[in-house]
Amino acid sequence: MKIALGSDHAGFLYKEALKEMLLGQGHEIIDCGTDSLEATNYPKYIIAAAEKVASGECERAIVLGGSGNGEAIAANKVYGIRCALAWNEETARLSRAHNNANVLALGERMISRETAQRLVMLWLQTSFESGRHERRLEELASYEQEHSRDIVTNKI
Repeated sequence: MKIALGSDHAGFLYKEALKEMLLGQGHEIIDCGTDSLEATNYPKYIIAAAEKVASGECERAIVLGGSGNGEAIAANKVYGIRCALAWNEETARLSRAHNNANVLALGERMISRETAQRLVMLWLQTSFESGRHERRLEELASYEQEHSRDIVTNKI
């Protein structure tokens, strides 16, 4: 699988650990930055990773920061992205099974490195259940399509 990674300084160490793990499993990685522990603003790196998924260049993305909250918000600004913040196995599994999340947000200050690795593996292996969940995603997509036109034409 081709996976984009993005983080700010607060998620950098986990990004590097996840990159190594995923490469070792044969995944192709696009690293959208950051490239150090030097303080930086997350939107640039997170949006770049989310855009790789939205464009079809990558199948999924994983974004990291201190809490993962800002990263989830930033990724969800990109049209077509469904980014979920996970902090345990159930939230990671349900983000795929029920929400078909194509981006996963994690907080380096919130969970252990081992937990982050376990959540990523579970998230990558979980399939979308479709069924009743498909209708809900269609509603979200319909709203997104309708209102993206409003934003472009300044109707909101």
